[in-house]
Amino acid sequence: MATTDEHTVTVFGGTGFLGRRVVRHIRRRGLYVRIASRHPDRAHGLFALDDPQIRSVEANIHDERSITDALAGAYGVVNAVSLYVEHGRETFHSVHVESAQRLATQARRCGVKRLVHVSGIGSEAASPSPYIRKRGEGERAVRSVFADATLIRPAVMFGPDDAFLTTIIKLLSRLPIYPMFGHGLTKLQPAYVEDVAQAIVKALQRTDMDATTFELGGPRAYSYEELLRAVAYGAGLKPRLIPFPFAAWHALAWFAEILPRPPITRNQVELMQVDTVASAEMPGFKELGITPIAIEEILREILWDH
Repeated sequence: MATTDEHTVTVFGGTGFLGRRVVRHIRRRGLYVRIASRHPDRAHGLFALDDPQIRSVEANIHDERSITDALAGAYGVVNAVSLYVEHGRETFHSVHVESAQRLATQARRCGVKRLVHVSGIGSEAASPSPYIRKRGEGERAVRSVFADATLIRPAVMFGPDDAFLTTIIKLLSRLPIYPMFGHGLTKLQPAYVEDVAQAIVKALQRTDMDATTFELGGPRAYSYEELLRAVAYGAGLKPRLIPFPFAAWHALAWFAEILPRPPITRNQVELMQVDTVASAEMPGFKELGITPIAIEEILREILWDH
């Protein structure tokens, strides 16, 4: 077993929407960060790679050897890899279950002390939704080989360059009539991506080594309709909101997935059919000493970018 460096953390998925923020928060704490991805060149432009505390390495979560190389000597590892649309061998099962377990197994073998696995609120191995089910199975797979892994379950995340609020704003500004998911009753508790990234790093540095699952939701739970009206108000828009059946959304998403960059996917529709609100019985932002930021506080920045 290799000697570990308590100042080094490897982040898989470190160039993604959440992962890049995790990298920056780790770096701000004076730690060394190893960004592991299949396309290490993507780190250029996102990070100052001449910074001696940040290193980008090539790694494939489907390949055991490259995982081992990326983990060599690391004290901690964060798995922020996610998949929203299946393509070829990139399936929900291969990424969220098999690869998550492969990473956890190699982390244990390499002597990594801390593993933080990013999942999502509502992840349930018994869910009829393939996406949600595989997220739940992935949590079980990780804990089966790395028993004291920390699980992070964020609600839907928002922030500049997200695929959530920016899409809503774009559609609200272009459509005089806005079709809601169902009757707009689904409950959401959106979390600011920077808060989630900070929570991951704080969880990584906990002195308590017990297995813990954190559910991270923002300061307010909205119905989908309430969220749309809050965003529209902040953007100075007055759209007409109408119910649109979930069956129709599923049909649209099925066709959209044919496109190279689908505007909506079936798993996103499935997620909008279930409430994603943090459980009051689970530890969350409060236990990590974080006061979550509300959508209204970040909306102006997102609108400016838009």
